[in-house]
Amino acid sequence: MKNDVIVVGAGGAGLVAALHAAQAGAKVRVLTKDYPTRSQTCMAQGGINAVLSHSKDDSVEAHIQNTLKSAHGLASPEAVKLLCENAPEAVEWLDSIGVQFSRTFDAKIAQRRLGGASGDRACYAQDYTGLKILHTLYDKVLASPNIEIDSERYLLSIIKTDDGKAVAGVAVLNKRTGEQEHYFASSVILATGGYARIYNTYSTNSIGSTGDGCAVAIHAGARLSDMEFVQFHPTALKNSSILISESARGAGGHLLNSKGERFVNELLPRDEVARAINDEMAKGEDIYLDIRHLGEKFIDEELPQERKLAQLYEGIDPVFDLIPIKPVAHYTMGGIEVDENSMTNIQGLFAVGECANHRVHGANRLGGNSLLELIVFGREAAVNAAKLAKNNTLKTPSLAKNDQWILKNYNANPEIDFYKVREELGDIFYENVGISREKHKLQMSLERVKEHISNLDKMGVVDSSKIYNTNLIEFLEFKNMLELARLVLNGALDRDESRGAHYRQDFPHEDEKYAKHTIVDFNGVVA
Repeated sequence: MKNDVIVVGAGGAGLVAALHAAQAGAKVRVLTKDYPTRSQTCMAQGGINAVLSHSKDDSVEAHIQNTLKSAHGLASPEAVKLLCENAPEAVEWLDSIGVQFSRTFDAKIAQRRLGGASGDRACYAQDYTGLKILHTLYDKVLASPNIEIDSERYLLSIIKTDDGKAVAGVAVLNKRTGEQEHYFASSVILATGGYARIYNTYSTNSIGSTGDGCAVAIHAGARLSDMEFVQFHPTALKNSSILISESARGAGGHLLNSKGERFVNELLPRDEVARAINDEMAKGEDIYLDIRHLGEKFIDEELPQERKLAQLYEGIDPVFDLIPIKPVAHYTMGGIEVDENSMTNIQGLFAVGECANHRVHGANRLGGNSLLELIVFGREAAVNAAKLAKNNTLKTPSLAKNDQWILKNYNANPEIDFYKVREELGDIFYENVGISREKHKLQMSLERVKEHISNLDKMGVVDSSKIYNTNLIEFLEFKNMLELARLVLNGALDRDESRGAHYRQDFPHEDEKYAKHTIVDFNGVVA
């Protein structure tokens, strides 16, 4: 099937890219392994950063400086400037297409302060910001005559031209039929999300955040960068890892230990707050988020989702009770290396959103910038992808359908249960590759990951059915996570310093010689 632009992924980044590519005149096809409304964008609760005309005591320059400071020297000043300067227009665009932002008494878009920000900058829709943005985008995509969506397509590989120099499309597995399908286009935009599900249940992410786009991209010859930087959100529910939005702290919530003591400024950047909580927990303290003093009326108006989540998953009511919390893996700053046009080193292959590294987050993402990134760079990627497709005549590659690769994943009598390995991987990563790291634990974890990789032929898919074979999809996802786990560990071992979300107990300070990006291709470190 020929298209001008293929977008893989239908979260916020993918839908923004699809809309702008179609607006630029391209015929667009969106492929997604689940359904758009299940994307991780739904979990972005706190807000989207922008200095609006009515913003008080704030400036675009302050937004730029807050972002650069949070990134600890690993963000591109040019990319950050583009992000922050385009923020007001991005929010105005969302407002114009119908996103239901919360409002002030004089009908202006309401804003609040998130961690690391010097002003009330996050535009929000109660604590459902990402959800409301996503649903609005999805409505617009469904109404577009130039966009087709094919759901339940799992990304298998990037198809390249016969000379191997440019992208020609993608191969996917149709989950409904079990058949491989090929889609061709001059431009492909990967918007497949991050890889925080490596941490298994110790993550705020949905089960689909398995890094498929990153894994497929590096196998195709693209580069990944800064994979060792994984942000831990300070406040997830203790028993379920369900996210409690930073907006709860931005509204005035307090972090307390078992003694009822506040031990950290709740609005410091996330890496600092997460480490402070981790230190308290190491002392044997339980940690709680306290929003009782905000009052039931405020909580129901501004933080309704947080109350519902606490009631549902912890059996407590935050109007009257302390919320038990812990830090868990939340956002992956690393991803597919892209240039100023959002394109990889493969001609026509673009990436955007959490799967990409636009060098705006560096070592630690500023809260409220992830939704902004997908709006600003989703448009940039789309315009550039549409332009390339318009000026390029695609020659369909000589391609034979290959089901043998899929068949090799089947194993009627596996010696090793990969589900148990997946669970072990999550435990290892949370314990050894989490908020605090040290060399011998990283080395031990890497050896264990390599051992699992070498044992892949002893694992496999027991279910031989073709229709909705979740066993197969989960094994493919597991193999992707295992490969990315190796890259995360290599990066963490090579960075003998502490910087942002990467904290090494054995090297507790930043070292100027490591103020550079870790860039890898399939064969290893390239820069």
